[in-house]
Amino acid sequence: MGRPTEVRVRVPASSANLGPGFDSLGLALGLYDDVEVCATAEPGVRVEVEGEGADQVPCDETHLVVRAMRTAWALFGDEPAGLRMRCRNAIPHSRGLGSSAAAAVAGAVAACVLSGRDPKLEQEALLQVTAGMEGHADNAAASLLGGFVVAWETPQQVGNTFGNLPARFHAVRLDVHAGIAPIALVAGVESSTKTTRGLLPELVPLPDAAFTGSRTALSVLAFTQRPELLMAATEDRLHQGYRRPAYPESADLVDALRAHGVPAAISGAGPTVLALTSAGTLPEELDTTGFTALPLPVDTLGAQVEIG
Repeated sequence: MGRPTEVRVRVPASSANLGPGFDSLGLALGLYDDVEVCATAEPGVRVEVEGEGADQVPCDETHLVVRAMRTAWALFGDEPAGLRMRCRNAIPHSRGLGSSAAAAVAGAVAACVLSGRDPKLEQEALLQVTAGMEGHADNAAASLLGGFVVAWETPQQVGNTFGNLPARFHAVRLDVHAGIAPIALVAGVESSTKTTRGLLPELVPLPDAAFTGSRTALSVLAFTQRPELLMAATEDRLHQGYRRPAYPESADLVDALRAHGVPAAISGAGPTVLALTSAGTLPEELDTTGFTALPLPVDTLGAQVEIG
């Protein structure tokens, strides 16, 4: 496809876990970060950021998108001397909507294109790069592929192309049933994935593991064919209860939504709550103080590229 010098990448937000599917289920959502990258002959990196995180993220070589590009170029080669980059961010940071995974996907896809490769033909490599940066593939796969994803990992084989990674990541994309209308209830406070993971126990009771495993399997059917099963399919005994002290208001909102008959779960590491409605509306009597309700369609395309 040649080696262009400019590329624009649009990447969707994502919601991971979806209740029981810890580190294994993800859903792409119609809220986007847009990244424009220009390869230059002059050395150096210049970064401009607009929107979410503009006053928080670095504007130099340590920017996550730049780091993802360099990680991808270590595989693809053909790194240019310099970069100019502009990020227009709509995905809230540290809210459980996959902002870091979206940045990793944007950078890896941009690097792929600027190396003269077709990202549609390099999805396997792109998944390894982006999931490797995250440590798990649920968010990255959803942002890369769109739709509903089931992700897993296997031990890395010595001498493999991606032998520098501890695991090999896999994902399967499935279409979401048209009767599911997600609403993200974005909390006004941030949450740290590292902090919430630290609340999880090393061991869980066998009945809870069996319960959550059955609900994870049911989720695949519920999201793709039988949305009337989402209430049961989004039940979890593996992680949300242990993390409740990190976001009590979010946990209370999940309980309130479910009490009103709306399937709901913590989105990723929180504190955003994902409501899986059928009509794109919430119960009028529901108290959402402290949260901003964003009706978001399911993104079906994943990362999209426009070559300048």
